[in-house]
Amino acid sequence: MELGNIPQPTYGPGPEAPGSNTPGLVAMAHGFLRLVQPNPLPVGGTLRAEEPSGAPVLYCLSFLSQLLLYELGFLVCAAIGVLFIILVPLVGCCFCCCRC
Repeated sequence: MELGNIPQPTYGPGPEAPGSNTPGLVAMAHGFLRLVQPNPLPVGGTLRAEEPSGAPVLYCLSFLSQLLLYELGFLVCAAIGVLFIILVPLVGCCFCCCRC
């Protein structure tokens, strides 16, 4: 196994995404993810108890609101999924039992 020049390493190009046999499905998945989560991740926020500004509660609420805004698309998708899990069997049962 060749280690190369350790004090002066040479770096190659970064990792590339593997080629796919289904570029349409990959584009559709990336489009869905961009639709569901368009907001950037709020970086630099922590949920520590003490903050230098003297208002830890307001800082935590601000960070939590940014985090909820970041996850809003996934929360909406989860709510729709729960509705389907509850409503589809209920409607099916009504159609089967009440064939009026």
